[in-house]
Amino acid sequence: MGNLTCSASLGLDAFESDPVELCPGTTEAGLQTVIQAVYKQVLGNAHLMECDRLSSAEALLRNGDITVRQFVNLVAKSSLYQSLFFHSSSPYQFIELNCKHLLGRAPLDQAEIAEHVACYNDQGYDAEIDSYIDSDEYLQAFGENTVPYPRSIQSQTGIKNSGFNRMLSLLRGSPTSDSGTKARLISDLAANLPTAIEAPAKGNGAVGSTGKRYRIAYSTASASARLNKSSKQTRLVSYNQMSQEIQTIQRAGGKILSIAEQS
Repeated sequence: MGNLTCSASLGLDAFESDPVELCPGTTEAGLQTVIQAVYKQVLGNAHLMECDRLSSAEALLRNGDITVRQFVNLVAKSSLYQSLFFHSSSPYQFIELNCKHLLGRAPLDQAEIAEHVACYNDQGYDAEIDSYIDSDEYLQAFGENTVPYPRSIQSQTGIKNSGFNRMLSLLRGSPTSDSGTKARLISDLAANLPTAIEAPAKGNGAVGSTGKRYRIAYSTASASARLNKSSKQTRLVSYNQMSQEIQTIQRAGGKILSIAEQS
């Protein structure tokens, strides 16, 4: 077997998924965990029939001929991914889902959407997929052998605080909700508006986030602001309190440093 990997356990809840990474010397069971994690992340939790699996790509990964990043690329360029998210989606939703599946975050702004629309129109489907997976952002976040995951449910360097709310919006709904036809963030991005945090509807298979608590770390100007000092504070809030608490902090001039789920 090639230079493959050991893997972290894959959680069932999108909020609880630990990063899955390949390390040298994996077992076949470990390899299957990695493969299933890629399918789950990239295909939006779609139910995968045995005939839909990319057997040739899996064999390349098993033999060490490709990395996880290259396997993700092959899955995203597959006819299955195209049928689920390209042919049946609006251009805006397709890009929205590419960001979610391949970069683990929501689109940053309208300019990013426009950039990807131009990429597809000018260079085609494969170039659009490559623009995510070959990006510096992808390599810095996941490298060659970590499966992409929803990383912006915690604050990340280079990602605005609004990205947390927007990623929650993309994670809501049933496991097959990615295969719909409507972009969820188009209005907020076009108008540069914040995305409200809404509790998932009961009984729809949504991620169980409403009963969890989140620690918001933020900085606020101190009395010695003229000396360029600031104080760091934290607040522990419930899911339903989070949106209001973020607004309160920001109205007072505070800056959100991180938002982390508490176990």
